Amino acid sequence: MNDTLPQYELFAIRYATREARRADHFIGGDPHDGPMPMDYYLWVATGAGRTFVIDTGFTAEVGAKRGRTFLRCPIDTLALIGVDGAAVQDVILTHLHYDHVGNFHRFPAATFHLQEPEIAYATGRYMRYPRLAHSFEVEDVVGIVRLNFARRVMLYNERVDLAPGIVLHPVGGHSAGLQFVRVHTRRGWVVVASDTTHFYENMDQGRPFTTAFHVGKMLEGYDALRAHAPSRDHIIPGHDPLVMRYYPPPTSNLEGIVARLDVAPDENRLPA
Repeated sequence: MNDTLPQYELFAIRYATREARRADHFIGGDPHDGPMPMDYYLWVATGAGRTFVIDTGFTAEVGAKRGRTFLRCPIDTLALIGVDGAAVQDVILTHLHYDHVGNFHRFPAATFHLQEPEIAYATGRYMRYPRLAHSFEVEDVVGIVRLNFARRVMLYNERVDLAPGIVLHPVGGHSAGLQFVRVHTRRGWVVVASDTTHFYENMDQGRPFTTAFHVGKMLEGYDALRAHAPSRDHIIPGHDPLVMRYYPPPTSNLEGIVARLDVAPDENRLPA
């Protein structure tokens, strides 16, 4: 059956970073605390005459507000792989945290694909708690609500075969309606984990990330990633700088900016 599926080219675009420490990324901290920077990505799948943008990053203004190092506009950077944001028809939002839904306004022709529990969460009773609300930008959430009224948001409550070779998997955990995306490529199915696992280490060691709506579902999310990937090196974490190290750029001038995920990583440099 897979022989009949499109083989998408799959890219990660790195648009921002921040200095952080190991204790920032594991519930309970880390006994060997030290530097552990975090990168910010969006992802793009292209093939069969279609383009799917997975998440939309944040703006320079929001980056400055939150103390992030904004490297480049992620939407302008799409042009480096031949994608025009204004023409994109499909945007998959893995969830509505500020670093995954900013810039939604840069996709005027797109339908946005989101799990319904996420929009209920982002507009519901839990937003009265600053610890949970902090992960959202109010104007982003309001913007998606407006797009829903404009009939430009598709809301789901289950796994969705969005197109041949593009599958959405709801998991929750980090956020109530978090989903990851499975993409069929020339090396088989690649799982764009987004924040199902922020770093390889969260999944590998079963140590949940510090921002969690439901810790149990976060742990089950690690199991779901492994269950839906042919191997561990077919899973792409949402914020790990190692992604740019393990995967090659499309061209040498895009080193550290864009990585090709539809080709195998350097096996000699994979995490132990």
